[in-house]
Amino acid sequence: MNQNVIESKTGMLIRKPVAEVFEAFINPVITTQFWFTKSSGRLEVGKHIQWDWEMYNASTQVDVKTIEPNKRLVIQWSGYDSPTTVEWIFTSLGADSTFVSITESGFSGDQAKVAQYGMDSTGGFTLVLAGLKALLEHNIHLNLILDRFPKGIEQAG
Repeated sequence: MNQNVIESKTGMLIRKPVAEVFEAFINPVITTQFWFTKSSGRLEVGKHIQWDWEMYNASTQVDVKTIEPNKRLVIQWSGYDSPTTVEWIFTSLGADSTFVSITESGFSGDQAKVAQYGMDSTGGFTLVLAGLKALLEHNIHLNLILDRFPKGIEQAG
C-alpha cells in the first residue's frame, strides 16, 4: 500500500544570510559538521551522491533533483523502505536571517509504518536544523546526530 498522505515537516530560523545557510546543505565540508559524516561530493542537479553516517555504519543514496540557489533544494534518497523526496525551502528574512523548512514525502508501507516514518523524519530533521543553528550562529558542534543513538542504549522510538 503506497501512502503519500503523510509528510514530515519541520522548520527553523537560522540567524545567518540565506547564501550561507543554503551553502551548508550543498557543501559537504560544512554539512559533515552537523549531519552526516562523509559524502561523495557536493550537491549538483543530476548528480548521484552517497551520504554516510560512519558511527552507525549507515548510508543513503541521494539523487539531486532541483537546486534553486538560495531558495530551494530537492533530493530523492533511499528513504526507509523505498525512496522518498526531501525538499528544503530557504526564506530570506532580511540580510542576516533565514527560515529553513524541510518536508519529506513519499513514505510507503502500511498506515502504522508510514506514520512512524513521518514522526522519525520530523524528529531527525529537527535535530539537523538545531545542529545547523548551533554551528552557524555560535560555531558550536552539538553532536546531535552522533548522540541520538549512543552505544549501549537501546534505540528509542
